[in-house]
Amino acid sequence: MSRVSRASRLLAGLSGASAVGAGAYGAHKFKPKDEHYSVVYQRANQYHLIHSFLLGMAPLARYPLPVASLATLGIGGFCGSCYAVALTEDRSWSIGAPFGGMALIAAWLALAL
Repeated sequence: MSRVSRASRLLAGLSGASAVGAGAYGAHKFKPKDEHYSVVYQRANQYHLIHSFLLGMAPLARYPLPVASLATLGIGGFCGSCYAVALTEDRSWSIGAPFGGMALIAAWLALAL
């Protein structure tokens, strides 16, 4: 197994576990003043979990490094921004979301290659 495959599987496992933990926090403890931020948090968590799976699939790709790299950047950029917006109730943290979203799209396209 290549280094990229091992690293991707490790990152996927850690990302998936953190997504489940974040989901539990969101379901049981997260109580924002404005309910809109619950929706933002749930969306971040949904994308986090789905794209953790993509990260785990990276070793199966013809070119695993771009898939793993883009998925990791996308999870951090998109999901991280959305989590930050929700937790702080401050939309100024959304600056990374468009770039992270583009990275996630690119990761799926890289998987298709």
